[in-house]
Amino acid sequence: MSVSPGLAQADRTRAPGWIVWPLRSAAVLHLLGVLAQAALAGLFVTGDVDMLAWHRTNAGLTHGMLYLQLVASILLWRPARGPAWPALAAAALVAAETFQVMVGQDRVLAVHFPLGMAVFGATAVLTLLVWRVTR
Repeated sequence: MSVSPGLAQADRTRAPGWIVWPLRSAAVLHLLGVLAQAALAGLFVTGDVDMLAWHRTNAGLTHGMLYLQLVASILLWRPARGPAWPALAAAALVAAETFQVMVGQDRVLAVHFPLGMAVFGATAVLTLLVWRVTR
């Protein structure tokens, strides 16, 4: 029985599930953390000052989830022979979020707010692409 060349190539380029599902899970959890960051920031600026502590705590958890996403995307790329772009995108997000944390701690809100919106958008797009491309 012969397999068409297109199907054989598709099977070779499909990433294995042992890394796709952890990558997808980390991406979704990171996105949920970023969404929570926006909600907590909104609650804080409308007067609920207790939300600043929650915002700070959630920032650490969300940033940690992004590092798990970076590790999973590197594993997708190198041992699993998948695409490199998820690792590059996650590394760029690590840089952006690290800067985001720094300007947030220094209370540079003119940078912190728009950068947060950019991080949210980039995270949403990356999460969508991870679900679409790595299957």
